[in-house]
Amino acid sequence: RSATRKTMAWSESVDTLLANKDGLAAFRTFLRSEFSEENIEFWLACEDFKKTKSSTKMVSKAQKIYSDFIQADAPKEINIDFHTRNHISQNISEPTLGCFDDAQRLIYSLMAKDSFPRFLRSEEYKELINKQQDGNQKRWLPFL
Repeated sequence: RSATRKTMAWSESVDTLLANKDGLAAFRTFLRSEFSEENIEFWLACEDFKKTKSSTKMVSKAQKIYSDFIQADAPKEINIDFHTRNHISQNISEPTLGCFDDAQRLIYSLMAKDSFPRFLRSEEYKELINKQQDGNQKRWLPFL
C-alpha cells in the first residue's frame, strides 16, 4: 500500500517526513519526549515566515521568532552558535525573508543527524508503521 511506502520513505529522508502531516506529528511527539520540540517548532516557524508577503507582518513574525527561539533565555531557546545568534540579533530590526536561514539550516541538520536517526528507532515510528500496514509485512522492515 502507498501509505506504507510513504512511511518507509521517511526513513530515507527527513524532508519526506517533514512534508507529511502524520510524519510531522509523530516526529513532533518524539521530539517532545526528548525535550527538543523547540527545534521542529522553530523550523516550522521559519517555513511559515518565508511565505510572508506583507512587510509589516514580516517584522512582527520575525520579532516573535526572535523572542520565542533566538534571544538569550527565550522560552523555547534553540541551540545555535554565538555567531549565528549574534548575526540575527544585529539584523532583527530590519528582517529579510532569509534572516533565519543560517539558524534554520543548523537546526535542520541537528534534527537530520541527531534526532531523526533516534526517531527511526522510536516507539512513535514503530506505531506509525504498525498503524499503516498489515502485520504480515513487518519482515520487510529490518529496523523494527
